[in-house]
Amino acid sequence: MATPAAVGAPGAPTPPRSRKSVTGTRRTVAALFLLPALVLLGALVVYPIGYSVVRSFYDQSGDGFAGVDNYKALFTDDGIRTALKNNIIWVVFAPTVATALGLIFAVLTERVRWGTAFKLVVFMPMAISMLAAGIIFRLVYDQDPDKGVANAVWVGVHDTFAQASAFPKAHPGRDSPLRADQGGFITRTPVRAGTPVALPLVGVAPDQMPDDAKKAVRAQPEDGKVTGTTWQDFTRGKGVGTLGAPDPSEVGYPGMRIEAVKDGKVVASTKAAADGTFSLPAKADGAQLRLPASNFKEAYNGLDWLGPSLVTPSIIGSYIWMWAGFAMVLIAAGLAGVPRELLEAARVDGASEWQVFRRVTVPLLAPVLAVVTVTLMINVLKVFDLVFIIAPGSSQDDANVLALELYRKGFSEDQPGIASAIAVFLLLLVIPVMWFNVRRLRREVRR
Repeated sequence: MATPAAVGAPGAPTPPRSRKSVTGTRRTVAALFLLPALVLLGALVVYPIGYSVVRSFYDQSGDGFAGVDNYKALFTDDGIRTALKNNIIWVVFAPTVATALGLIFAVLTERVRWGTAFKLVVFMPMAISMLAAGIIFRLVYDQDPDKGVANAVWVGVHDTFAQASAFPKAHPGRDSPLRADQGGFITRTPVRAGTPVALPLVGVAPDQMPDDAKKAVRAQPEDGKVTGTTWQDFTRGKGVGTLGAPDPSEVGYPGMRIEAVKDGKVVASTKAAADGTFSLPAKADGAQLRLPASNFKEAYNGLDWLGPSLVTPSIIGSYIWMWAGFAMVLIAAGLAGVPRELLEAARVDGASEWQVFRRVTVPLLAPVLAVVTVTLMINVLKVFDLVFIIAPGSSQDDANVLALELYRKGFSEDQPGIASAIAVFLLLLVIPVMWFNVRRLRREVRR
């Protein structure tokens, strides 16, 4: 009778071994530890995604099967098409500009002693929530220059080169010698040299009068010249003051432009003094005096940052303000790992700083730049808070994005089927970007 082969002898069967992971842990034990996380992942991610996909094929009530009608609405509904167009603008410009600014900040602050402080200041907006940032920039973009910082700066720069009118509300009072003419005012009858002319106006609030305005005086006649006074013909108090003549409490209109017009042509012009008096040469004799429209144009009030044409770029600007610091910090970390020997070798070979930056620094930072750009692209596809808070109701349709349209369809318009279709569409847009990022990370690991 043959004896069994000894254990371990050649050809002997190998006894079964318990299956373990590469770390030595039994796979069943590992699965048990992962189970709670998998349950949460399924409840919070997989189930909502699956339910949204199913719900996107049903009608508004959720009882009738709508087929692909909800997906057709993505390309036929005007609001959704506007949102899709704006999302494309966001994806193209916001990550690009934020990454470019982050790169510039990281490179320029590398050699300065206060670079760390600067980076801290630039990164600080990341500590602010989207809600708070939206409220801040809603005030920054306020149309009133006295409230909105953007328009306060813009108006200040504009008024430095093109002074605004000080009398936008001025107009003739009753029994005035002036009548309306091409946005300004003109005398009803021709004027004569040697006879002072009175050009009274009303309508300018006392606190809006120019600081250099002085007490109005009656003009004195001069031989061969047309003289006159233009002033604020209004005195506080009922029954106080004389119409058509300067009173002691009334002030002149300094800088008011006066033109002498004959046969539709300007033959002479001047500006009123601080007390409102003016003088024109003899060729103004027999002409009509005109106060041109330039005296009464509305003061420049800045740009309508949150109007239909600028609302999307303005909101993108607020997003860049928040996320440029994030890009800067990641790029600065990548820059710290760049071999300095390569940079110095390029400089020794005669490369300028711009050439070193463009041909050495940027290529070496390409993986980091890709991470930052892709991360921001995924982020902007989901942007909602800033658009919802900053854009006023009158411009929200023009600033609309897919995430905001999803909210509006699902809650404001009670169309959950279309809202679910938008959610699925957003997921499909994000997947290629995430796939690209995963492939890039795997290539980095292999290296």
